[in-house]
Formats: sequence, C-alpha cells, structure tokens
Amino acid sequence: PYDRVQAIKDGLAGIKGAEVAFHNENIYQLNNLAFGTARKYEVTELGLIPYMTKYINEGFRGYTLVPVFISRSFRHRNIYVHVDSGIEKPEDLRGRKVGTPAYGASSNTWIRGMLQDEYGVAPGDMYWIETTSSSDTKGAVSSNNGGGSRYLLPDDFPLEPGPPGVDETDLILERKCDALITAITPRGMEEGNPNIRQLFDPSKKAEQAYFEKTGLFPIMHVIAIRKDVAEAQPSLPAAVFEMYTKAKQAAYANLATTTVLKTTLPWANDEYEETTRLMGADYWRYGIEANRGELERLARYAHEQGLVKEHIDFEQMFHPLTMELTG
Repeated sequence: PYDRVQAIKDGLAGIKGAEVAFHNENIYQLNNLAFGTARKYEVTELGLIPYMTKYINEGFRGYTLVPVFISRSFRHRNIYVHVDSGIEKPEDLRGRKVGTPAYGASSNTWIRGMLQDEYGVAPGDMYWIETTSSSDTKGAVSSNNGGGSRYLLPDDFPLEPGPPGVDETDLILERKCDALITAITPRGMEEGNPNIRQLFDPSKKAEQAYFEKTGLFPIMHVIAIRKDVAEAQPSLPAAVFEMYTKAKQAAYANLATTTVLKTTLPWANDEYEETTRLMGADYWRYGIEANRGELERLARYAHEQGLVKEHIDFEQMFHPLTMELTG
C-alpha cells in the first residue's frame, strides 16, 4: 500500500472500460501466487530478482513485465556490523562471516554488486551464512526471496546454512558472524541493542554520494501482467503503465503541496525539495530507457552472483508494447 498506488486504490487512477480492484498482499505471498499454479492476479507486483531467476533458469512465462518499478531503495543502510568486529569500512568485510536471511533477495543482490563495483569487495571475498530464521514474520526466509530457484554457485563458494531456528540478530550477537547484509531491520537494531550498528553512518550521506556518482536508484520490485490476459487484451500493458504513472504523479503532488501536509512528517516538503534537487523532478522513474542503467546492472549482478545460469538481455522480460513508454 505505497503512497504511489494510493490514487489507484481511491479510484482516481484507473483504466478506461475496466474495473480495477486493488488488493494488499505482501511481496512474499505475491511471488508465491505468481510462480505457483494459482496466478491469482491479472496484474501484480513481483520481486524483480525472483522473476528473473524463474524466467532464465526455469523458462517461466506466466507473467510478462511492465516497466513500472514500484519498489526501489538505496541499500547502504542495510549493512550491519558488530561493534567489536573491527569493521570500519566496506573493505574490512573481506574474509569476514556475513549473515543474511536470503542470499538471493533483490536487496542483497544490489548490496553485493555495490560492494564489488564501488569498493572492490567481491561476494566470494566474504563467508556467507544464510539464516534459517528471520526477524521478518512475513516469510522472508525463502530461496531467492520467493523465486524458488537454486543458487548456481561453484561448489567451493563460501555459503552455508545457519543453525536451525537462529535468526540474524542471534547470529551476530552470539558472534557467529561479524556482519549482516539484509533488507530486514534486524530485531537487535529495532530493540536498540548497542552491539549492532550500521556500517555506513550516516547512511543517507553515503547513498546520496552513490547516486551522484552512478545515477543508479536500485530497483527491487516490478509490475507484471499475466500472459494470457495481456494476449487477450493487447492494449492492457500500456494502460496499466499509464495508470501507475498517473498514481505516481498524484503522490508527487501530495509531497509537494504546502497548503496542508498530506504526509505525517513536519518537514516532508523540505525532504521532497532536497530529493528533487539531487535526483530530478521525476526521481521515481518508470520506463525502460530511464532505467536502462539499473536494469543492465541487475542483469549482470544476477549472473555474476550465481543466481541465474546465463546473462540475458533484460528487455526480453518486458512486454514488447511497453518498450517505448515513458512516465
């Protein structure tokens, strides 16, 4: 239920001649529904890496993508270290044990890629422990974040399962690892445990510097249309794109207004203005060309990190009638 879909939920952004009913589900359930036999939704949000792994590794074609990147997030904030680990900078992660609830998640794929591209720390430079439990009660502990595909790693790649029933907080507090890489806020951080801290502090400054250098705003989730529906209604993919674009513009307008605060933050206007100065007016970009850098990067990361069996042209995954859409 993002602010950028609220206009769809309210009926202010829709599709002419169609009835649009918006349902809230968490991403793990949406992935499971789409990749299983149910395929409940005609239009659905999906994790981009889970979709990519199913598409490449297993020939999944039940849904086709529309270039609406509904969930994005900078991820420097998602690297945590034990205060006694001696890890002060990214390069210090070499040779260390790193816990993660889901090695193949979109968020963790971006973090590993960022560490390699920006700091020269390759995934194989760390020793990975994939936890069997998680602070996230919605079901984050799942192979490839719901993708259901095996990792395609060398036999000697340093990845092993964690102890049964031990989540990422217990793993680091019991010194079974030195650091955590996870999109989930560890339970220990939420509880204010003084022995866990973020590696990048302040993370916002590091994330802004990353954007200034690379121009990348990492993509986590994407919108997809069930293939049979798209084939029966060829105009639907473009109409779905237009609907989400209109809803995003309404969210921008709510952030920009100074007449009355639409968000429950006293300085939301200042944050919005700071963001647009750095990232541009349409910083939450939809469309293929506006996101080519992110999509090419993620396709490379997925292959380099052993999530997919081959490096493909990412454009294959998107509906052909959406390739030129901008929004």
